[in-house]
Amino acid sequence: MDISFDLDSTLIPHGNEFESEHRNWLAKLLGIEPIRKDSALLISALQKQGHHIHIYTTSFRSTFKIRLLLLYYGIRVEKIINEFQNQRTLKKKTIKSSKYPPAFGFDLHIDDSKGVGIEGEKFGFKTIIIKTIDKNWVETIKKGIEDFKV
Repeated sequence: MDISFDLDSTLIPHGNEFESEHRNWLAKLLGIEPIRKDSALLISALQKQGHHIHIYTTSFRSTFKIRLLLLYYGIRVEKIINEFQNQRTLKKKTIKSSKYPPAFGFDLHIDDSKGVGIEGEKFGFKTIIIKTIDKNWVETIKKGIEDFKV
């Protein structure tokens, strides 16, 4: 399955929303952002199960900066879709949605936004919406993926 993850408030905290992985002084100096604790373990486990992992964000961060951030934590992903690509593609397809994962070949999108969940229902794409306060977020995602396999 091709699974995309959002960044802001899903994998990257906005403030102290959730516990994040340790960064050394050099990473902080280089501007490497914190990432949600256990993100690398979850993504690695999903990849070992045969899933293809992608990033789909409405952030204007460059794909290079996103890839560098993920590599610092040992995370490798296939596609990275940022807001520049998102706007261009959705405009071309005349889709009026903040995100539309099927436009990029994604079967499932993981996000924190209830609005993306509503768009998923409206436009017929699969989402798992996790809360920033969900301490069992890894299990929530794994169970959600299993539910979609059925």
